[in-house]
Parts: sequence; C-alpha cells; structure tokens
Amino acid sequence: MPDSSTDQTGAGQEQSRILVIKLGALGDFIYALGPMQAIRRHHPHARITLLTRPAYAGLGERSGLFDTIWTDSEPKLFNLPGVLSLRAKLTGARFDRVYDLQTSDRTGFYYRLFWPGPKPEWSGIVPGCSHYHHYKRPTLTHTQDRQQTQLEIAGITDVRPSDLAFMDSDIAHFDLPERFALLIPGSSLKMAMKRWPAAHYGEVAKRLHQTGIMPVLLGGKEDQEAIQSIKTICPQARDLSGQTTLYDIPALARAASLAIGNDTGPMHMAALAGCQTVAIFSTRSFPEKAAPRGENVTLFVEKDLLDLAVESVWDTVETILECGLR
Repeated sequence: MPDSSTDQTGAGQEQSRILVIKLGALGDFIYALGPMQAIRRHHPHARITLLTRPAYAGLGERSGLFDTIWTDSEPKLFNLPGVLSLRAKLTGARFDRVYDLQTSDRTGFYYRLFWPGPKPEWSGIVPGCSHYHHYKRPTLTHTQDRQQTQLEIAGITDVRPSDLAFMDSDIAHFDLPERFALLIPGSSLKMAMKRWPAAHYGEVAKRLHQTGIMPVLLGGKEDQEAIQSIKTICPQARDLSGQTTLYDIPALARAASLAIGNDTGPMHMAALAGCQTVAIFSTRSFPEKAAPRGENVTLFVEKDLLDLAVESVWDTVETILECGLR
C-alpha cells in the first residue's frame, strides 16, 4: 500500500486515494470543515473523495477541498442490494486511507464492508482500525476538540478552526443599512427546549431598533411562528427568513454588528465568520459539546430558557455595541 501520510508524486509513483466521510447535520458539517481543510493540507497531492449527504454535496464541492463528491444513500441493513452496491463502490475505489469524521455506528459499519479483502488505513472509532480513536460514548467533548484529537492520532497536527472564507455572497441586494444585527430565533421544532421565547427576541429587536440598529430575522419555514411573534412586537424588524442561501449567512454575519440566536446551524456559521455572537443554550442541548466556538462568542446557558431574562441578554448586547463604537 502506498504511504498515505505523504503525497509526493512523480515518475513511477501512484497518487494517494483518500476518502473523507462526513454526513451531517449542518452545524457538525461546518465544524468538520476545519479538519477537512487540515486533511487537504496534509495530503496536498492526493485524490480526495467526500462521502456526504445530498444536502451537503454542494457545500463540499464549493469548498474546493475535494476531487470527487459522493452522496450516501444510507441503505438500511435489510436492503441487501443497496448494501452490496455501496460495498462495491467503496472497495472498487481502492482507497489508501479513510478519515471517518462522522464516527457513527453507521460509518463504523462501512469499515466492515471491506471484509474479507484488504482494508484501507482507517481513522475512526472502530476497534482494530489502523488509527483508532477511543473515547467513551456518548461524549460531552466538543466536536472541534474531538476531531482534533482524532486527526492527531492519524499524524495530522495542523488542525485549525473552520475557515469559511469560501462561503461568501453578494448581500447588496438585501439593501441593509450600515448597522444591523442578526436575530436567529429558531432551532429544530423537535427540540423546543432549545428556543429562547420569541417574545424575548421581540423585546431585544425593539430595543435594537430604538438604538438605531436594524434587527434582521433569519430562519426557515419551521421558524415562521417565532418570526411573526417578533414582528408583532417590532414591526420595523427586517424579515429575511426563507430568502437567504447557505452562503449568504456568513456574508451577512461578517457585515453585522452582532448575531443573537439559539442552538442552530446558522449560529455556528456566524461565530466562525468572526461575528460578535450571543449564543443562547439550554443545558439539555449540551453546550459543552455543541456550543458555537469563536473569538467573539458570549454564551448564555440555562436549564430552562424561560428563566433567562431579557435584561441579562440586553446588558451583553449593549456592551458589544458600545465596544463597536469605540
């Protein structure tokens, strides 16, 4: 097997073949971009394939890190033709090394699909693999720290926070004023405890408007009830829900005075884009593991978000705005 820890190619040398596995969700994929970028730096001449969910194929392609994008059909175990098709694809590609950044039971099963033939070097949590990363599951270790340790075991030490510079767009068509703040009041509807009350966001929006800063609301279809509640309290808020692309969000965050929001993917993008970020977390969404990371993040954590007062958040917002004017 070629030495996949280096990628010097030349006459008589075969190009290394690398597979990176990262399925989702959005916030997890965004944090995995840093490790993916580290993998590309470590294997500059390799042919690298990404295996991901269809929702993130475009993001993987736009990152410029991969030569090929595969989308995972995620066949059920009882779907024998689907499993055999996936096995043929994996073994046929003759990968030298696999970086399993998903580290789930499903992707661990993918390692076993190489049986009985030769297995590639494998960075993951499957006992017996070449670069085994053992940690107790479930874990409260932050995704960023866990993947850094995983790659160190595989010989990659230059792992930096995700660089979202490639996630950019022209936001001029939104016609926003010079000073605006992003409010991101949503999260998964299945996890209602992650949501700070919409009425509280409405009060913050009203105060922002009175301060001369336009509140800008971001969200999707499942956030419409919360967004309408905010607009009832602050009709001057600008509603961009359903109008932004994945690439607009970091671009808006770079231009915003600050971003305030719950445990949801766009907040992670705002933080990694360098925006002053006020993140609101319930203890039940495991902030030690999933809170936004960045130089400019302020984190509020309460067991019950009903107990987090508007005044507490507003005091922090005022401090951020005052510092921004100096």
